[in-house]
Order: sequence, then structure tokens, then C-alpha cells
Amino acid sequence: MTKSSAQSPSVKSQIGLFGAIILGLGSILGTGVFVSLAIATEISGQGIFIAIGLGATIALCNGLSAAQLATAHPVSGGTYAYGYRYLNPWLGFIAGWLFLLAKSASAATAALGFSSYLLEALNAPTHYRIPIALAAVGFMTTIAACGIKKSNWLNSAIVGITLLTLGSFVLVGLGQPDTLLSPTLTAPTTNSFTVPNVLQATALMFVAYTGYGRITTMTEEVENPRRSIPIAVFVTLGITMLLYLAIAGVAAQTIGLDGFGLMIGESLPPLQAAAQHLQPPLPIAMIVGIGAITAMLGVLLNLLLGLSRVMMAMGRNGDMPRQTARLNAARTTPTIAIWVMGAIVASLVAIGNVKTTWSFSAFNVLAYYSLANLCALRLPAGDRFYPRWIAIVGLVSCATLAFWVDAQVWQIGLGIIGVGCLWRLILRAVSR
Repeated sequence: MTKSSAQSPSVKSQIGLFGAIILGLGSILGTGVFVSLAIATEISGQGIFIAIGLGATIALCNGLSAAQLATAHPVSGGTYAYGYRYLNPWLGFIAGWLFLLAKSASAATAALGFSSYLLEALNAPTHYRIPIALAAVGFMTTIAACGIKKSNWLNSAIVGITLLTLGSFVLVGLGQPDTLLSPTLTAPTTNSFTVPNVLQATALMFVAYTGYGRITTMTEEVENPRRSIPIAVFVTLGITMLLYLAIAGVAAQTIGLDGFGLMIGESLPPLQAAAQHLQPPLPIAMIVGIGAITAMLGVLLNLLLGLSRVMMAMGRNGDMPRQTARLNAARTTPTIAIWVMGAIVASLVAIGNVKTTWSFSAFNVLAYYSLANLCALRLPAGDRFYPRWIAIVGLVSCATLAFWVDAQVWQIGLGIIGVGCLWRLILRAVSR
């Protein structure tokens, strides 16, 4: 770390174990279940169940690597900070750059998903989709700028509503009599269940688990991180995987996996389309719509919190303008970093295509976690409390899956990494 980083004030620890779990669930339960699950299903068909399991396994390996790193080096910034300490400044910078790219795209996807579900609930024209998404980004950026305590109160309420609505969908779906299920809806009509498609779907589903990373990027604010962070990662991933499997199963029974996947890009959001085929249709569809609306806002809020902390860490080291490292008077919030990230997310919302933003996020987050596992392999023996093979599995899996997204996406991703390196050179030269 640079001298300026060492002199920068630390953020106060305000998050306990329960708060860390809520932070992880709030970051995951949104875009993944309401948007990404249908995108991955469209690609892999019946292979979605394999993709969910593989994605969870890879996420667990990465989560354990991240937990080790977070407890050994408890500062904000995630793999950006670990890369600086255990690899070198350039790889640390690339990790931070990848995180900002990946999670900005995920936040834009969440804002667009929120807008789609809200418009469906209001029966409003779809041409309001981007303006409403931009308004959501502005509102949640304002909330994030108010501080972590206020953000966590809102986040707890959002997670509670989301779990209630998803639980209702699963319970009603599993209790449906077989006579209500239409063979024309549930029968598969495509041959998408292939190894390449399952691997591509796994890459997308992996991203749908990576909200647990918000816990590690905010390590500096977690109380007793050595105990709290590993437990929070286990609990968060376990709950999420069970929900994904149950929801995919209900979708398969109601509108079929092909029908569920084809709802991406349509006026009716995927999970709500499945809910409308349940009995009773109106109440459960309405409940799912409400849950989706709140969940997307929760994901957007948590992503803005994580993004701002990484930008703050990069500002401390001079990899972003120094002003982004400034805290408010109470030393609880990097206000400038939050507003900068809100503006970046808003610019990505203008793309308006959830498939593009989610695939772009997938490549960058897989590359990011490849570096995280590489850092974990460099941990001294005294700081390691999981076997090295866990980090090796995470590294190989992430590095491989990164190139199973659309070729155009990963090619653009590599190009933007080059742009980031050029940015760092220019910023360092100007700040001398």
C-alpha cells in the first residue's frame, strides 16, 4: 500500500454477524432470481439445475478464499486490496477495475429489472422503463450516501419482504395438483441441454451468487470478521442455492423451462409469468411482483455500497482521484465515491438490455475472482484455514468459465481492461 493509503482514516465497524448475512442476502436475492435465472434457463434448458449446483459449488470455493483473505487483511476494497498486498499493484488495480466494471453492470441490470416489474405491476407502457430505472438509481444512491446504518435498516426490510414473497411462490408452486399443469407448457421444445450451454449458464449463475462478495469488500466495517465472515458466506450461499433450485422447479412445472427462458425480453417478467399459472393466480402473481420490486432495489443498494468501498480503496492508493477516498464528518460513508458510482451505473442503465449487461458482468466478475483465488494461494500458512485445493478449484473454474460467455462480450471486456491500465498510467503521471 502507498503512504497515502496508510494515512487514510478507517471506516468504523458497525456490522455484526446478522447484519453481514442480511448484507449478503440483500446483494444476491434480486437480479439473480428474478432475471438471471431465466436468462440461464433460456440458454441451457433442463441443464439449469446442473448450472445452479455448479455455480453454487464454484461460488463456495471463491467464498472460502475470499473469507480467508478478508480475515487475514481486514480492510475495505476486496480483491483490489488483496492484490496489492499478495500479488503486485498492477494486478491489484486490475482486480479493482474488474470489480467496478462487473458490479456496475450488475447494478444497471438490477435497476432495469426493477423498472420492468414495476411497470408490469402498474400496467404502464414499457417506454418508461429506462427513465424509471434511472430514477431508482438516483434514489438508492441517495440512501447509500446517508450511511451504512440507515442502509442496513432498509436492507433488512427489503430482504424480509423478498424472502416472504419467494417462500410464498415456492410453497404455492410445490402444492399445485398435477391436473393444473399443462403438458403443452411443461414439455421441452428445444435441444439446449448441451455441455457448452450448461457451462455458459453456469457462468451466468455464478454471478447470481456473488453478492456474498459484498461482505468481504466491506470487511473494515464488519465486527469480529474472522468469525462473522465465513459463517455469513456459508449461510448466504446455502439459502440462495435452495431457493434457486426450488424456484426453477416450480417454473418447470408451471410454464415449462423453455417458456420460462423465453420470457426474457418480453413485457411480462419471467417469474411473474410463472406465478400467473399458479392457483390462485392473482394474489401470488401480485406478491411475486412486489417481492421483485423490493428485491431489485435491495440489490441496487448493496451494489452501490460495495462499489463505493472499492472506489474509496482505489482512491486511497491513487488509482482513482484522491477525492473519492474522502469520508463524511462521522467517518461512516465515502460520499463522493457513492455519487460517482451512482453516475456510472446510471450511464449503463441507458443500454437498456439486461442480457448484455448481465453477460458483461459475468465475464468481469469471473476474471475478478480468478485474481481473488490467486491471492488466496499466496496466503502465508498461518493465515490459511482452508486447504489450498479450494483456491485452485476456484481459480481454474473462474478462469475457464470467463470465456464461455458470448465471444463479443469477453473480447470487449479484455479491451476495457487495457483501457483501465492506460487510465492508471495517465492518472499516476498527472498526480506526480
